Amino acid sequence: MSRDRERIRILNDQMRVAGPTPGDQALWLTTRGVDQLGPAVLAAAVQRVRTFDHFDGDNDPYGEHDFGSFELNGERLFWKIDYYDLSMTQGSPDPADEAATRRVLTIMLALEY
Repeated sequence: MSRDRERIRILNDQMRVAGPTPGDQALWLTTRGVDQLGPAVLAAAVQRVRTFDHFDGDNDPYGEHDFGSFELNGERLFWKIDYYDLSMTQGSPDPADEAATRRVLTIMLALEY
């Protein structure tokens, strides 16, 4: 694994495990479909993302820990991390540089992907 990919994986894991926290560099979003499942399911989904550890070649081919999926209350959910520049107007120039990257984690129903 390249140093950049290893650094991206570390930063992604730190953000994901910390959960939704106030800050400028990380943002958690949920889609309308997830929101409509109600607050208890939303809380359970966040916890499942925070503790997700089923990374393999199918869902993590680059070793960056930026995507996962799971079943919850009969629904298939996906989560993914995207990398933006600090202004949130374009992609990050270097996702391995936490000072230049704003990470956005989105939890969605699989059918919303």
